[in-house]
Amino acid sequence: MSEKPVESLSESEAADELRRLATEIAEHDRRYHTEDAPTISDAEYDALARRNLAIEERFPDLVREDSPSRRVGAPPAEGFAKVRHAVPMLSLAKAYTDQDVADFIERGRRFFDRDKDLDIAFTAEPKIDGLSASLRYENGVFMQGATRGDGAVGEDITANLKTIADIPKTLKGSGWPEVIEVRGEVYMTYAEFEALKERSAAVGGQDYVNPRNTAAGSLRQKDPSVTASRNLKFFAYAWGYTTADPAPTQYDSVQKFSEWGFKVSPLMVRAKSIEELIAQYHHIEELRSSLGYDIDGVVYKVDQLELQRRWGFVTGEPRWAVAHKFPAEQAMTTVERIDIQVGRTGTLAPVARLAPVTVGGVVVENVTLHNEDYIKGFDSNGQPIRDGIDVRIGDTVVIQRAGDVIPQIVSVVIDKRPANAVPYEFPHTCPVCGSPATREINEKTGKEDSRRRCTGELICAAQAVEGLRHFVSRGALDIEGLGAENIDLFFNAGLVKTAADIFTLKDRRPAVTKALAERREEQARLREEASGKARKNVRSVEERNYEGLDKLFAAIDARREPELDRFIFALGIRHIGETTAAVLARQFSTIEELIRIGKETAKAEDPHTVFPSINGIGDTVINALRDFFGNERNDDVLDALLAQVHPKPYVVEISAGSEVSGKTVVFTGTLEKMTRSEAKAMAERLGAKVASSVSAKTDLVVAGPGAGSKLKTATDLGIEVIDEDTWLQRIGRGD
Repeated sequence: MSEKPVESLSESEAADELRRLATEIAEHDRRYHTEDAPTISDAEYDALARRNLAIEERFPDLVREDSPSRRVGAPPAEGFAKVRHAVPMLSLAKAYTDQDVADFIERGRRFFDRDKDLDIAFTAEPKIDGLSASLRYENGVFMQGATRGDGAVGEDITANLKTIADIPKTLKGSGWPEVIEVRGEVYMTYAEFEALKERSAAVGGQDYVNPRNTAAGSLRQKDPSVTASRNLKFFAYAWGYTTADPAPTQYDSVQKFSEWGFKVSPLMVRAKSIEELIAQYHHIEELRSSLGYDIDGVVYKVDQLELQRRWGFVTGEPRWAVAHKFPAEQAMTTVERIDIQVGRTGTLAPVARLAPVTVGGVVVENVTLHNEDYIKGFDSNGQPIRDGIDVRIGDTVVIQRAGDVIPQIVSVVIDKRPANAVPYEFPHTCPVCGSPATREINEKTGKEDSRRRCTGELICAAQAVEGLRHFVSRGALDIEGLGAENIDLFFNAGLVKTAADIFTLKDRRPAVTKALAERREEQARLREEASGKARKNVRSVEERNYEGLDKLFAAIDARREPELDRFIFALGIRHIGETTAAVLARQFSTIEELIRIGKETAKAEDPHTVFPSINGIGDTVINALRDFFGNERNDDVLDALLAQVHPKPYVVEISAGSEVSGKTVVFTGTLEKMTRSEAKAMAERLGAKVASSVSAKTDLVVAGPGAGSKLKTATDLGIEVIDEDTWLQRIGRGD
């Protein structure tokens, strides 16, 4: 975000800012609402939205058609039927301070100023952090359910919503309208989220980030039985189209929902003054960590429905409601010890072990300290942080969860520092293998690297485990079913020590079965101890038989001939990411040629006399290749791996008639006939350059379902856009 104050922007600068913000916010909307995978915190998103609104208020003539202030959510995802909302599902204006709330109430009183005797009431209720849903009932029977989508059109998820116990199939009681769309929030409790993470970890499945994203993903499952297994919850708090008002007021209408069989928030109150509203806000804030589910603020609404109608709406949101957001929740605890973890590339990462404390409903016991400079109170540029105060064992610290997700130390309470607390001495040897741990000198800046690294490489068990995790990860060989949990299990059981061992696991099936069984038994025992309930129907190892092993072994065998760029990336050579791996694959064509050049370069006094000049490959990468291929300890490991795995040669299929040779191509949206990595590799083999963003230099955009801001940018720039089938036909791969 630009740091230039809004009041200092020129008109042309403001137009550029609004263009950038429209594109950036649209992309974040898509990630949050469509993919359930946000990449920034709510606070960061709100800051973008506030800056956009501030610029629009100063330059009203520059408001864009695609302005974030004119839309809600994001277009519905592909794969579900569309539902057009009879009454739009709007977003709410945001309040961040008590003064913002006072301004909201004052606007209402000014609007109704002529009604001298009017007594305006308001409601206050928790803002649940889940997925909004609209439920249509006809004559008391649940007929259709939909997500919010972009506010006007959502996704038909009726079958999945019917699996939620909190949503009645038929309304109870009496007095409900002939037709009513009850609206509310689908969410997941902390307990269910932790149980799901535990079940997933037991089978080596995916890790889940937070309850909100998990609830949203669970609700969008193609198989309703998967949704049913997630035990989702629902709070009703509003309505859309209805043939009759449930009651004359907001508060009484929600109480009607309770009579009809819905769960409603017990913390909803009716208030007359700003003092009462703010008091309820702080009351709910105090209860936040004990509720058992995520909330991120308190919503205030004008209580009388007639006044709601009179006050009306502005673009995208009602005037008569506002969401008072919570600040990032903080808590105080003590540092019990500092541990050092060793990563894949040998980085020594310090972690503070804390006295357990609840922050935002989550128990926090660990927080990263990043590196030794950070512990001393300085950032990577040598600038003071936390007022330059270091972190010591025994210190009392204030922590918060950034974006309500990642724990971080905000400050050290120096007045509470124990008299015997001493500065932390960062180790200069690896705590796992005992090898020297050094800080390298950055060749470009001449400064020490902020991270200290173990020089033990393959003799270091910690690096070996992290290297194996990287080897099977999505961007590398992407072996389904062999996640971090199973890698750790097989490594500790002595079944997988190097990447080559993965491809001989099938030969040790009895030992693999035993290791999985012992882990399951241990997890069952721990659950039994935690719950105090005895286990029932515990089958023997032989009875379980772990049918999933056949699927795992098949997934491993399917990766015996990987694409060359994936294989190079999977090796985990420092400084070689996916893009650099693709450049090396394109240059050397085979793994044998890369190894040959790598070894010759390692032996040469001047590497540039051997290693060819390649656009995008500098001294940092060349030196990393020298270190890797010049290390004799890597030879046996690599030879054993290549006895099991045979990377495909990288073949550039450029021909005189190729329509995409020399063109810059961007893939966006969901590809249905190939993975994004496969599409990229295919395009590059045909001589095209694949870019990650659309610009005036882009020649072609291949857009699949769910394409967002990149498609809009391409259209605005007049760039040719085609679908996946047309792309395959153009490159001679169509049916």
